[in-house]
Amino acid sequence: MVLTAVEIAASVRAGQLDPVQVTEEALERIAAADGVIGAFRRVRAEEALKEAAEVAARPDLASLPLAGVPVAVKDVTEVAGEYASHGSLAGPATRADADGVIAARLRAAGAVLVGLTRVPELCIWPMSDTPDGIARNPWDPTYAAGGSSGGSAAAVAAGLVPLAHGSDGMGSVRLPAAMCGLVGLKPGADLLAEGGWFGMSVHGPLATTVADTALLLSVLADAPSLASVAPPSPVRIGMTTTVPLLRTPVPKELVAAVSTAAGHLAAAGHAIDPAAPRYPATMVLGMTARWLAGPAVQAREFDASRLQRRTRAHVRAGRLVERAGLLRPRTRDRWVERAEEFFASHEVLLTPTLSHWPVKAGRWHERGWLANVLPSTRLAGFTGQWNFAGYPAITVPAGRSVVSGLPTSVQLVARPGGESLLLGLAAQLEAANPWPRTARN
Repeated sequence: MVLTAVEIAASVRAGQLDPVQVTEEALERIAAADGVIGAFRRVRAEEALKEAAEVAARPDLASLPLAGVPVAVKDVTEVAGEYASHGSLAGPATRADADGVIAARLRAAGAVLVGLTRVPELCIWPMSDTPDGIARNPWDPTYAAGGSSGGSAAAVAAGLVPLAHGSDGMGSVRLPAAMCGLVGLKPGADLLAEGGWFGMSVHGPLATTVADTALLLSVLADAPSLASVAPPSPVRIGMTTTVPLLRTPVPKELVAAVSTAAGHLAAAGHAIDPAAPRYPATMVLGMTARWLAGPAVQAREFDASRLQRRTRAHVRAGRLVERAGLLRPRTRDRWVERAEEFFASHEVLLTPTLSHWPVKAGRWHERGWLANVLPSTRLAGFTGQWNFAGYPAITVPAGRSVVSGLPTSVQLVARPGGESLLLGLAAQLEAANPWPRTARN
């Protein structure tokens, strides 16, 4: 069994594990499995071993929170000596002279960056395939691992690495985490803003345990206190399984997971009642406008003739949205007012993470725009509105489908600043209903 990040770091700090050996073992797992799983766009084998040796020689080794922990990084952030492809062959391939904030914080904490994980072009879709590979669900490789942090989720769920960095603009951490049976946290916009999609996108952690999730979050956010997970005082939790506004049917096993989680939380002393925000009709229009226009802005730095067919259509739609003036601050303000109304009487909202089962793995990048949009919107009904509002949300494993064997999950949402509360509730669910950490188990 692959050790958790907490266990690896503690053993390295105590001199019981060698970071080079830990990295060698991670690289061996990647070499053995990634030909099937397709998690990585690039494996940094030689560089990672050199970095692991440097970690072992650091004079501050005994104080490093991620001492010697192999970490996968989503292919969207600056890593010295690498280029971020954003899943595209159309972008600049200029290698970064220095680490960006995320890589710098990981290295400062003692992490070893073993590779860059696969993403769909411009991170638009909840399936992560590119011309050179497909990120597959380790629980059943005939299914997609999700997206856009699908490669990161696949790497952790397959037990290749204990931790991965992701980013979330419409559910891109939570959706693949839910599909692959992981904990995935989208911080509030005030904590780890990524800068894209008009403020909707944030960085976030993917892990197999709540403790590992908290540890990685604390490093990414440069907030050590977030690593401590404490049982929360009793809170009031609203519960709903109805897709906001669209009211499309949710599979029974995904609905049942919410009821089961509600029972565990009630047994832990929390008050549960059926309740949901009053979602304004303009909410869907506002977040969809940003989902369209965000990649259109990013695509200005790309060669449009080399973009995938689905991406070119998406970018055209985004530019129409911009020209039509549909990126209206008032749309978000109205939604935030409704969210604040709900959270005035509830500390947390409990929902499914997925509104439908994952799609099959395949070469989705070769299909047209509508062929990608329809399944994407079908499964992401519970996530994007919290990017739009800027509220933190976490997905937590709940079990496995008796029909497909795929993981089931739930989502918890809190008001801004509620990341520690979400981690505490997730830890209570983990204690009440332990899940298999990886598909290897």
